[in-house]
Amino acid sequence: MRANEKTVIVHPDVVLVPYRTEHVAKYHEWMTNDELRELTASEPLSLEEEYDMQRKWQVDEDKLTFILLSGTSLEATEDAMLTPERLSGLPMIGDVNLFFKGAPDEEDFEVEVEIMIAEPAYRRRGIAHTALQLLLSYATDPASPSPLPIPKERLVARIGDKNEPSIRLFEKLGFSITKRVPVFEEVELRYTGTNAKPWISGAVKALNI
Repeated sequence: MRANEKTVIVHPDVVLVPYRTEHVAKYHEWMTNDELRELTASEPLSLEEEYDMQRKWQVDEDKLTFILLSGTSLEATEDAMLTPERLSGLPMIGDVNLFFKGAPDEEDFEVEVEIMIAEPAYRRRGIAHTALQLLLSYATDPASPSPLPIPKERLVARIGDKNEPSIRLFEKLGFSITKRVPVFEEVELRYTGTNAKPWISGAVKALNI
C-alpha cells in the first residue's frame, strides 16, 4: 500500500518496515515451507512470481503489509536516519498484514488481520503480540495517512480452530470469537475490546530511500 511505502514503526523488540524488493528472496525461502504455506493459506510461487507479488502489494490499496525485523540492536529513541542499508543488518523474522475488504462506507466493510513469525527462533517470545499492537495502534490512529484510520470494530481475524496459541493471542488484544466455520475448520474473531489493555504504539519514522 502506498500509504506505508516509506513508513517504519520502531520498537526495541521488533521493527515494522515496508515490504521491499530486498525482502523478497528471504520471503520466498519461507514460502517453500509446507507448514508456513498451510498456516498462511498461500500457494507456492516461483521467485519471479514473488517479485511480481511484492510490486503489486506495494501499490494495492486493499493490502497493508509490513515485514518484521528483530529490533534488538536498534534503539527506538535514536534520531539517526533510517535507510534500507541501515535496516538490512536487522534479522528478518516474519510479516504482518491488513487486508481491506469492501469500502469503508459499506455495511460489510472489514479489515482482516494476519501475522506470521516465520523464524522458529523468534516464536513464543511475545514478538507477535508486540508486532500486532504496533500495527493496530498505527492503523487505528486518527493521525495515520489515508485510507486509515480503521474503526476498531471493523477488525477481524480468521484462525484455524485448532490453533489455540493464535486464538489466545487475539483474545489478549481484545478480539472475541464471533463465529465458528466447521467447513473451513476455523474460527472468526472480531474486535470487541473485551478484557483488552490499551495497545502499545511504536515510534513512527520515515524511511529515507
